[in-house]
Amino acid sequence: MEIKQFNEDKKGHFEAYVEDEKAGLMSYKWHGADEIVIDHTEVHEGFEGKGVGKQLVLAGVEFARSNNLKIKPTCPFAKKFLERTSDYEDVLK
Repeated sequence: MEIKQFNEDKKGHFEAYVEDEKAGLMSYKWHGADEIVIDHTEVHEGFEGKGVGKQLVLAGVEFARSNNLKIKPTCPFAKKFLERTSDYEDVLK
């Protein structure tokens, strides 16, 4: 699986690709200079149950960690994933 990031001034998103086919997307909005709000995660038909959503959220976590950012998840999937374990407390807002 390949994850690509597209970042703009006020928003951005990650796209997941499996064998050059787009498998999913996770979008975020910037909230100040040190916080992103993950507002949507989707997995395209045919890729459900294959860890696509998890890999997208983990890409967001890695982005946050390497840039000293905090994440506020408003997307129900991302929120549940990030809050179910203490592994991500360092990036949660």
